[in-house]
Amino acid sequence: MGNIHLLDCTLRDGGYVNEWRFGEDTIKGFGKKIAMTGIKYYEVGFLKGESYDPDIAKFPTIESFKNVIVPKSPDLVYVGMLDMSAPVALESLTPYDGTSIDMIRVIFKKSKTDEAFVYCKKILELGYKLCVNFVGTDSYSDSEFIDGILRFNEINPDAMAIVDTFGLIKKKQFLRLVYLADNNMAPGIALCYHGHNNLQQAFGNAEALVELNLKRDVCIDACVFGMGRGAGNLNLELIAEYLNENYDTEYRIEPMLQIMDEYLKEFYNNKFWGYSLPLYLSASCNCHPNYAIYLEEKNSLTVKSFNELLNNIPDADKASFSKEKAEKYYREYQENYIDDKKTVDSLSEAFGDKDILILAPGKSLNDNKDKIASLADSAVTVAVNFCGGVIKPDFVFSSNMRRFAKMIDKTENAKTIITSNIKEASGDYLVNFSSYSSNKPEIIDNSALMLMKLLMAAGVKKVFVAGMDGYSAVNTTDYFDENLDYDFSSEAELRNELISSEIKEISKHMKVEFVTPTSYDI
Repeated sequence: MGNIHLLDCTLRDGGYVNEWRFGEDTIKGFGKKIAMTGIKYYEVGFLKGESYDPDIAKFPTIESFKNVIVPKSPDLVYVGMLDMSAPVALESLTPYDGTSIDMIRVIFKKSKTDEAFVYCKKILELGYKLCVNFVGTDSYSDSEFIDGILRFNEINPDAMAIVDTFGLIKKKQFLRLVYLADNNMAPGIALCYHGHNNLQQAFGNAEALVELNLKRDVCIDACVFGMGRGAGNLNLELIAEYLNENYDTEYRIEPMLQIMDEYLKEFYNNKFWGYSLPLYLSASCNCHPNYAIYLEEKNSLTVKSFNELLNNIPDADKASFSKEKAEKYYREYQENYIDDKKTVDSLSEAFGDKDILILAPGKSLNDNKDKIASLADSAVTVAVNFCGGVIKPDFVFSSNMRRFAKMIDKTENAKTIITSNIKEASGDYLVNFSSYSSNKPEIIDNSALMLMKLLMAAGVKKVFVAGMDGYSAVNTTDYFDENLDYDFSSEAELRNELISSEIKEISKHMKVEFVTPTSYDI
């Protein structure tokens, strides 16, 4: 049986959580703690970018790693990762002299194999240890994977890695890939595994790999506290404890726990990682996890619609994410076109010549109850995405599937107005989503704006607005009822700016009067 090694990749792969901005003190302290654990490989960060920032675990040159690893521990192999989707210039790589990183791991997609081979060959010539990482290994056919292994056998790297990029490789498929790799890799090359946890397979796969008792060395990637984008990664402390209990290793767990407490807890509290339903859905639909992360931030889709949307993404686009593509498919899914002319005419008749009071669910409703109640007596009242609180509205408007699902059977005597993207329920009035949605992706389905545009289309001359408070840059409750709260603090300023601009345009055609405080510039 070969040796079993662990590689910590917290600062590199965990860095997707916080854009690698750990802070210089944390990066330096992290490495010192890792040196105390007994693991062999420590990935310091990406070999990537054009300028060096000591607070970020990205390093544009091999020289720039020195700042955070000197003095080096003799017990660690220091590693940097080079991404072939954005590689540093080949000529910028300097010869190995032992003062900086010791190993370079090269990650590449199938389409970048030729360029990766050139870089890998040069890395070995310069004297560094080399690990070849086949990104999205499950996307390779058996023959493609074997051909790739045989090609890199020619330069004899130190290691090759199976990479479960989307966290969807289950044990049976994983073991098949392991057998393919082990039977085709040249002797002396270590087999590595890098997993993600979208389907909670990382630990089970790592355990299965170890229990094969391969003759070659095995190396398993893991992150302290499982830190990683979305569902996170294999937990270093868990796999280390497993190896201690079953394979007589002597990894020290205490320094890992200190890392959690001293360095990672704050990041976890600010941006949770771990198992989640959206990440499970993205993996089960063979989609890049960033689709799930992006769509979840919309806070508008039910589980059924979330799953439908991901399944409807063309296979050619599922593996590669871009914000533009995600927004395109989101808009296409929402735009379930209907002809709503008769509905708008009917609403126009229902509203008559009365003023309209819009009740949005901002927390200012609680502080202005008497003023709002007085207006409600003489106006037609329309609540947005909630049932009106202490005010019993005449209508409830919703363009948000998730929120409307919570309101079904709770609107009492209020008539419901819903947009055509809500496919799992029916309302008294159904209007066309795309006729009232914004062309700005960040606020495409802001329900209060959509209602204003609908009222304008129905010929309403004046609206009073209560509870449309705007978004806060501080993660505090923006809603009168905490059960309605969603966190948009990271993009509060942009949302406020875009919504303010649209309200100003609406005001050119319909008088809009805010009766409660607001952050919008109107």
